[in-house]
Order: sequence, then C-alpha cells, then structure tokens
Amino acid sequence: MFENRIDLSQLHQQTTQIKQLLQQVIVGQDEMIDLMLTALLADGHILLEGMPGLAKTLTAKLFAKSLAVEFARIQFTPDLMPSDVLGTSVFNPKTVDFEFKSGPIFANIVLIDEINRSPAKTQSALFEAMEEKQVSIDGTTYPLPPPFMVLATQNPVDQEGTYRLPEAQLDRFLFKIVLDYPSLEEEIGILNRANTQQLANPLESMQAVLQVEQLIEFRQLTQQVHIEAALLEYIAKITNQTRNHLSLYVGASPRASLALLNASKAWAALQGRDFVIPEDIQRIAPAVLQHRLLLTPEKEMEGVSIKDLVLQITHSVEVPR
Repeated sequence: MFENRIDLSQLHQQTTQIKQLLQQVIVGQDEMIDLMLTALLADGHILLEGMPGLAKTLTAKLFAKSLAVEFARIQFTPDLMPSDVLGTSVFNPKTVDFEFKSGPIFANIVLIDEINRSPAKTQSALFEAMEEKQVSIDGTTYPLPPPFMVLATQNPVDQEGTYRLPEAQLDRFLFKIVLDYPSLEEEIGILNRANTQQLANPLESMQAVLQVEQLIEFRQLTQQVHIEAALLEYIAKITNQTRNHLSLYVGASPRASLALLNASKAWAALQGRDFVIPEDIQRIAPAVLQHRLLLTPEKEMEGVSIKDLVLQITHSVEVPR
C-alpha cells in the first residue's frame, strides 16, 4: 500500500453538507449533484443539457450560492457579441486614454444560460477563458479570478433556435450532464414540496458552505489522491479504444485522458478515499467522454446512444487487479 496518507475528512464533511442542502430543493438528481461537486474539486467546467423546465438554471444558481464566491449569469442570445461576455476598452476623457471594462466572465462561478443559443463567433470568446483562465483584449492579457468555473446550460441541439457547439469548445468541458424528465414518483415529490413551501425561495434559504480559501485547499488535496500506474494505463486504454472503435467517427483526445484522471481523483475524494479504484473511473467515464465523441453517420442514423457506447468500451477494457 502507498504511504503519506492524506486527511480528507473535512473535505468529505463539507461537500456532503453541500449535497444535502441541494437535495432539499433538487429532487431525484443525486448523480448530477455528485458530478457537479466532482467537477468543483477537479477544477473543471460543466455542461448541463436538458429540455426546458428541468431546473438546470436553478440548480446552477443553488450550486453557486453554496460557495462564498462571486457569481455572474450570462444569458446567451443570437445577437450576443464577444464584448458582452469578455468586456471592452472604453475611452476615458479624463485620462485621455482607453480603460478596460471587464465583462461578466470575470467572476468565480459563471452561469452561461442556454449557451447554444449564440453563434460560433460568441462561442469562440470562451475558448481562452475556459482553457487558460485568462482573457486577451487589445494586446493585453487579464487573468480571471481564481477559482474560475463555467456552469453552462443548453437545450438539446434539435430544439428550434439552437446551434451545435464547436468540438473545440465541448472538449473544454470536464463533464456533460444530461438531465431526463423526472419519474412519476419524483414529480409527485416536486409538487408536494412546492405546495408546502409556497412562500419559500430556495435561493434565499441557501447558505454558503465553502470559502474560497477552503475550496483552493480542497483542490490541492484532491490532486494528492493516489492512483496506481495500472489505473493510469487503464485510462489510456479506454481513450485509445475510442479512437479505434468502428462506431465512432471522432475519438477522445489526450485532454479527455487528463479529465478522466482528475475527475476520478475528485470522485474518490468525495467518497472519503485518498486512492482511486477502477469503479471510480467507470463511474465518471460517461460524463467525461459522451460530449467528446462523434458517432459515424450510420450509427447516428440508427440512434445509437453514445453513453451506452462509452459504458461498453469501459467494460471491454480489462480492469487491473
């Protein structure tokens, strides 16, 4: 067994507290909440996809409010310009010079609502911010405030007025979380809760659990979670398999391998473990890979599920013992 064990008790305690607070409002979405907390520890961005009315925006707001950080919301529309997101230089007559006025992207948690409602020109404004956590305007580079995380929501691409996100941008999201309609029992629970809390605003009752300093410390602890060399090989084999699968036109990039590594460490830390097991990788693989892969036209016409394909690939690779 490895040495230098790390103490994850406080991390586990506080993330569990956030999860419990979110569960009081968000019914039947425990896996989504776990993945959001995983992305938070892994320093990754999240894409939430689902039909209108599935509380994607409410979930993102509640999640951000559980953290003592600066929050901003950007509503993406077809006429949104890059300067509306990043900011612009404005002439100051007093100093006879241009001054940079930062846009809403300069926050710790940025909710981008309906991200696929804006065309590629506006989407490209996010590339540098999401990958390098900085913004370059008029020859000057401005760092974004740490920690920085994008929570984006989108409607399914077959909805009217939506654009398909560029592959380069999709690859910058750690997770894509697909929300389905609630079951009958879950929807009854939603109605009962709404009926008994008619005057209560869940956003007002949500309290911040994590401070910025704690979050940065927890991320550093997460990076120290141990992973065996055999599991690193297991991750590499999974991503390599996606590049050679007959049903896939585009496979996963090395960025996907790094995402699997970081996310599996964060998932293990959420469980209170300071070491990764194969089940951690298998559990988070669909959320990491499903938005990075493209089916062949034939398989797309057959209606093949990418999530099911990812599960098939992860279980076809021999699990190290």
